Amino acid sequence: MERPTHLDPRSPLVLDTHELGRRPGSMRRVQRTVPAPEDLGTDVIGVPTGDDLELDLRLEAVMEGVLVSGTVRARVVGECVRCLDEVVDHVDVPVQELYVYPGRAEVAAENGDDEEDVRELDGDLADVEPALRDALVTALPFQPLCRDDCPGLCSECGARLADEPGHAHDTIDPRWAALGGLQSTLDEKRES
Repeated sequence: MERPTHLDPRSPLVLDTHELGRRPGSMRRVQRTVPAPEDLGTDVIGVPTGDDLELDLRLEAVMEGVLVSGTVRARVVGECVRCLDEVVDHVDVPVQELYVYPGRAEVAAENGDDEEDVRELDGDLADVEPALRDALVTALPFQPLCRDDCPGLCSECGARLADEPGHAHDTIDPRWAALGGLQSTLDEKRES
């Protein structure tokens, strides 16, 4: 995905840091509810597109740039990896990201930091979507469950084992199947 040349200040996930100036120690809080962007999650669980993301952030000017820290809260929806039922949960995830002043990214790269890991302000604008995505997606369960003791589905027929706790199948090991045929032959000989 190619990064736009300039950020849109009207975007709900773009924060304006202008009023902080470049005075280390100046701070402001940002609390807002914004719609979730697309693909905020994994294949099995995530925040539905357009659902509310509650941001409670603190923007603080530091020597290198602006430190954004706080929390993001969201409702996540997915499916249980054992029984495929819907899983709905709420997450409250900490976020912390440093946005360096324009031109400081090269300095950070010279100091040994990976340039891809350094987020740079676009003028006075900070795009918090990548930081929220990094924090939220890594906090999601790798294998979501509807409940910790979910028994899952029957591997033979797909029945929900939670609905049928005593569910079982009489299966004969194929290696013994020939003996079953021999038994029926012996039974027929005894009857005659």
